[in-house]
Amino acid sequence: MLKETFTVMRDLPRVREIVAILIRYGLGNLVQKLGLNKGIERASDALHLPGDHEIQLMDPSVRVRKALEELGPTFIKLGQVLATRVDMFTPEWIAEFEKLQNDVPPLDFAVILPELQQVLGADPHDIFKALDSQPIGSASIAQVHRAQLQDGTEVVLKIRRPGIISKIEADLRILRHIATLAEFEFPDLRRYQPVRIVDEFAKSLRRELNLSTEARNLERFVQNFAGHDEIEIPKIWWEWTGESLNVQSYIGGIAGNDLQAADAAGMDRKVLAARGADAVLKMVLIDGYFHADPHPGNVKYLAGNRIAFLDFGMVGRLPHPRRDQIVDLLAALSQRDEHGILNVLLEWTGDTVVDEDKLASDIADFMFNYENLPLKDVPFGHMLNDVAVMMREHEITLPSDLTLLFKALITLEGLGRQLDPEFKMVPHLTPFVKEVILERLSPKTWLKNGKDNLFEAFGVLSGLPRDIGKLIKQARRGNLKVDLDLKRLDRFGNLIAKSANRLTMGIVTGALIIGSSIAMTIKTGPTLFGMPLLGFLGFVLALMNAIWLMFAIWISSKDER
Repeated sequence: MLKETFTVMRDLPRVREIVAILIRYGLGNLVQKLGLNKGIERASDALHLPGDHEIQLMDPSVRVRKALEELGPTFIKLGQVLATRVDMFTPEWIAEFEKLQNDVPPLDFAVILPELQQVLGADPHDIFKALDSQPIGSASIAQVHRAQLQDGTEVVLKIRRPGIISKIEADLRILRHIATLAEFEFPDLRRYQPVRIVDEFAKSLRRELNLSTEARNLERFVQNFAGHDEIEIPKIWWEWTGESLNVQSYIGGIAGNDLQAADAAGMDRKVLAARGADAVLKMVLIDGYFHADPHPGNVKYLAGNRIAFLDFGMVGRLPHPRRDQIVDLLAALSQRDEHGILNVLLEWTGDTVVDEDKLASDIADFMFNYENLPLKDVPFGHMLNDVAVMMREHEITLPSDLTLLFKALITLEGLGRQLDPEFKMVPHLTPFVKEVILERLSPKTWLKNGKDNLFEAFGVLSGLPRDIGKLIKQARRGNLKVDLDLKRLDRFGNLIAKSANRLTMGIVTGALIIGSSIAMTIKTGPTLFGMPLLGFLGFVLALMNAIWLMFAIWISSKDER
């Protein structure tokens, strides 16, 4: 707690700014519940201000989205991450989070030039044949300028904004403090692990701050799509790429959301939709390494119905065990296999206790909604949203490495429908699922898995004599210990001890009252205020015990709330 207090004191000016914005958007109750107003002058009065009447009429999701926008880059990116948590938020909240845009006013090139010169180690105009001082894109972390190499090659310079790291680090410290408070104050949020979400978000954001991370991502995708001429991935120039500068090839073409320009250029929308879907599904199911945000702003259409993907700052990774679970789920969804869906969801429950019969019944009702639809007409994005709703209702938290995947698949189907109103995801999905399943069942895969299991078994057997020897030595020396971890046993023991203490005090208090009443009838002995002294002292002691009991019970009930 001392560490959190120091964090708040160090970042107090920013905390004041955050509190003021939250209160302005009608979130004063949240501020008060989290205790963010403590130590901030006049905050208690501000919590009760009526605020802007127009803001008060907005839906809570709209007010939260606007507050995140005003809070700045870190909170905007947090909102964009929360837009992937279809297992936590309803579609209305997801839709609002999706409106969060990362576009910010560009910095003057004179502000960026010293940073650029320091990174390059020379005057940028000496290195590049041409350098446009007007940015073609500006985001919260970096802005992008077109340039030309000495050989005439068109490139773009992605330059990190000066001073951005210290600002984001301050916000991340405050966010973690808020997450810790939220986890303590709101028991219903604990299953979503707010602190863990913030920690993972901080790790992801720090990776994004290092622009060489995107460069490594790009190289990986270039390798994965070697030989796929219909897909274009930017090339990296490593001699000028580092933490604060990323130099990559310039890709022109038509913006993914400019469908009129695509039509005017004679492009085939159906082909574009099909190629985009096949590319993302290859990333997910074959490579296990995918673009996490394939929305139109990160896509360009090139001559010959080719597609270019841009902005690889946020990518998703799927290890083989998780990929197998996804393939099983997608296969079950496309084949309407209720038992298969149930098995996958139960694997994702973790420590959550789930009513399996109720979950199986809900899955049956869910599949009934799509029973009469031909397989090719199944709205895949709607099915994934329905799965997310079931997970929310049964308090199943989607594993963190799958949140980006669900969002990417839903976004992908939306992009396909935007290009081609008749676009269907399932026909594109089925061949990839079959390919992965056939690969899983192939003799080569069986041989590899068998070899891995055999080596693991040999490793266990070879270490068995040594482990048994250690156990025998520990037992001989009397150092053998068995740790038995029974959940909540300590808390249960504390509750019993407290209850026993209160019961004992209650009995003693009752005995004092009875004994004092008897003593009051005795007319001999010392008196006080005309009453027998022993009887009077007994009543006083009983009153003190009663007050202590009531106070202890009140404190206990307050802690439980």
